[in-house]
Amino acid sequence: MDQLEAKIRELVTTTCQYKHNSLERQQGLTKIVRMIVKSGKLWKDSSLYYEDALQKTWLYFCRNLCEANTGEKYDPNRSSVITWLNAYLRRRLQDFREEEYEIRSRTALGKIVEEGEVIDLIATLPAPPDIPPILEITITWAKADTDGELRRVHIQGHPHVNCQVLILRRLPPETSWEKLSEEYGLSISTLTSFYRRQCLPRLRKFGETQGYL
Repeated sequence: MDQLEAKIRELVTTTCQYKHNSLERQQGLTKIVRMIVKSGKLWKDSSLYYEDALQKTWLYFCRNLCEANTGEKYDPNRSSVITWLNAYLRRRLQDFREEEYEIRSRTALGKIVEEGEVIDLIATLPAPPDIPPILEITITWAKADTDGELRRVHIQGHPHVNCQVLILRRLPPETSWEKLSEEYGLSISTLTSFYRRQCLPRLRKFGETQGYL
């Protein structure tokens, strides 16, 4: 075990001794996230959905590091935290690839072709009561939009489809691009292109200021 892994494992042990949702637990989780990001060992690729998969990964990390809430609890005897997260992150990236393939296979002339009614199960789930600190801070930032920039930057001709709306809708539990396309009457490619060019850079900049990236 190298020095970094030893420090992270020690911090995990200390953090998990604190009560769930306590300030000390939240501070510990944030320190671990910063150490992992700074290490440069987190899996990276250039896919368009990498940021979405990463958001899911940090959410999974916060919910299952100390207790098994939405998955199997982290087991330090099986792997390091970074290895554990990288395995989860790669699985989520594969999920997005499969989802993209399915969407493309059902797309004809720019319209989604469905046999029967489509129900977005994720969108119907209630928000969990125990919002992790990283996600909570990001949601607060996006909602506050103190300088109005997120609301100001929007898809041309659609002022109601702006960065604030899309960032909040894509944070976990995220609304699918297919559902957003139907709701706003815009193609998936238009939405994802705008999100990638305008929203993600602002979201990434915020993450950097908080030490998450």
